[in-house]
Amino acid sequence: MTELWVERTGVRHYTGRSERGAEVLIASEDVEGAFTPGELMKIALAACSGMSSDQPLRRRLGDDYAATIRVSGPADREQERYPLLEESLEVDLSGLGEDELTRLLTVVERAIDQVCTVGRTLKSGTKVTFEVKDVGRD
Repeated sequence: MTELWVERTGVRHYTGRSERGAEVLIASEDVEGAFTPGELMKIALAACSGMSSDQPLRRRLGDDYAATIRVSGPADREQERYPLLEESLEVDLSGLGEDELTRLLTVVERAIDQVCTVGRTLKSGTKVTFEVKDVGRD
């Protein structure tokens, strides 16, 4: 399992890191060049759907197909959660016949439903634990 962590870099500013050397800036939505935690969750969902659908789309459209997955959903600030996240896969399917299109859409949706870990987690809910560790005491 890849080790992940965030480090505080300022007031409500953090840098997310992985042991593989990846970094992402995390802050409030008024900070240029940074993602909010909610935006990162949405991007993770879109990326997971894209990666989950990559094989059936590649098989049908070729290795170089272009795709954009947009994800949106406003926060409910009273409950501090996102009650609805909407994804849209934008891809050129004009070269497919009606039967091919229907079959591909079924396979793509099934692939996402079966192997997109982020989507499956969000749909089913998950237990989250949290603890505070005092690193200043021996």
